Amino acid sequence: MKGFAFEQAWWLLLLLVIPLVWLRWTRSSWRAAVVLPGASALLAAGLPSRGVMARARWLLPLLRSLAVVFLVIGLARPVKANEQSRIFVEGIAIELVVDRSGSMQAMDFARRGREMDRLDAVKLVASEFIGGGEGLKGRKDDLIGLVTFSRFADSLSPPTLDHDYLIDVLKRIRPAGGNEDGTAIGDGVALAVERLRDLGESRGVDPTRRIKSRVIILLTDGENNAGDIDPIIAAEMAKTLGIRLYTIGVGSRGMAPMPVQTPFGRQYVNQPVSIDEELLQAMAEMTGGEYFRATDERSLRDIYERIDALEKTATEERRYRQSTSLAVESITIEGVSIPPLLLGAAILLALELLLAQTRLRVLT
Repeated sequence: MKGFAFEQAWWLLLLLVIPLVWLRWTRSSWRAAVVLPGASALLAAGLPSRGVMARARWLLPLLRSLAVVFLVIGLARPVKANEQSRIFVEGIAIELVVDRSGSMQAMDFARRGREMDRLDAVKLVASEFIGGGEGLKGRKDDLIGLVTFSRFADSLSPPTLDHDYLIDVLKRIRPAGGNEDGTAIGDGVALAVERLRDLGESRGVDPTRRIKSRVIILLTDGENNAGDIDPIIAAEMAKTLGIRLYTIGVGSRGMAPMPVQTPFGRQYVNQPVSIDEELLQAMAEMTGGEYFRATDERSLRDIYERIDALEKTATEERRYRQSTSLAVESITIEGVSIPPLLLGAAILLALELLLAQTRLRVLT
């Protein structure tokens, strides 16, 4: 957008002096002249009456008029304003806490008719929660971290905006086995609390991105049977720091096919599903969160959609203008650089003075 600074536009009235410039140069009676006697004798000798330089005298008033035009327009402060938008984001810091104990291999989930175990279903839907897909919009403005736990808790990624990397790490989670197996719910939540603890209202890197709230999403299919920290103590830690905890019990109701190692290889045997729902509900309610039960892939997706709606990222659009003064700054239009007006006026005046004192000089 181009225009003039409103309070300076009255300078354009000075353009009325342009006719005076031409009047000054076209009325010879305004200036004294020395008459050369015997001009007829020179003409009789065959000298031209008007040379090329004499015919170019109109350049001097033209150059001066253009210089005056440039100066007057420069005084009126022409500007080129670029209106831009800036998005201020209030994001959410989220820690996913995923159970990878051996029981997460139970084959009681399915997607489009294909059976899958609990852990694969959790990884699939969590990836869509982060990056978007299948009805989930994604959390592109949120810092998301990842903690896994079995007998021990492990932080695989701190809260990050590099969601492609996070999804790749999530997909590479494998179930625990042997001495690693167990369900340390308290340790997993406590580690997530520690990762969120140092995140303040602003990360000090991007002033347009602030942390609105901090959230932990816990997914487990069992009961706490390992670790050093009681799950209720971990929930109290979260409550103290203002971290909201959403807990999800993962597994069908009743019996579910669990993997069992036999002399003939791994086989699946129906075993009762045992989830400490009372504990998970108490942990969630203590921090102002909610407890959910996911019995299949569709219900797990519905839970994530519910959390997605509860934890909305706020955005605010602010507009601002950047103005370029055409009087003192050059601009580029379609690849052509245009010098500032005052520089153009100075060049025109210098050229007019140079010609007036050299090739177009006259005796006055």
